[in-house]
Amino acid sequence: MYLTYGDLAELFPKASGIKDNELHFHTVAASSSIVQPKGIYIPLEEKENLKEAIGNGAVAALWNKKDQLPAYTPNHFPIFYMNDLRKGLKDIMELYIEKMKRADKKINTTNFLFLDEKSLKENDATYDIAVMAEKLHAAYGQNKQERRG
Repeated sequence: MYLTYGDLAELFPKASGIKDNELHFHTVAASSSIVQPKGIYIPLEEKENLKEAIGNGAVAALWNKKDQLPAYTPNHFPIFYMNDLRKGLKDIMELYIEKMKRADKKINTTNFLFLDEKSLKENDATYDIAVMAEKLHAAYGQNKQERRG
């Protein structure tokens, strides 16, 4: 089961670009240099490049409200705005874990792609979404009341 535009719109209501609740995301990536087909791009590091992420397959992005969106960003490209990108990633992971628990089939899944463990502020690298979510939970605490970025 993939993450959808509707899932992200529920978490992050402030958005721009096309609004397509049926848009499915196959990947979530924190690096613009990773091939991310049908991906959600989250620029956790300042050196990251939205143009490169789009070239590598990103079809949407999370963006910090205080940062200016690059002028080359296509008008139709979905952008979800929030105050804290790491908290946004944590919220996405928690939502996805819950979505997978409710799913009857687990055939198609969204892949979370990270180049290194620095993205999660830990020294132990992992590709297990539950472990990554737990690390983010430990780093940012759990505040279910304040879920929106």
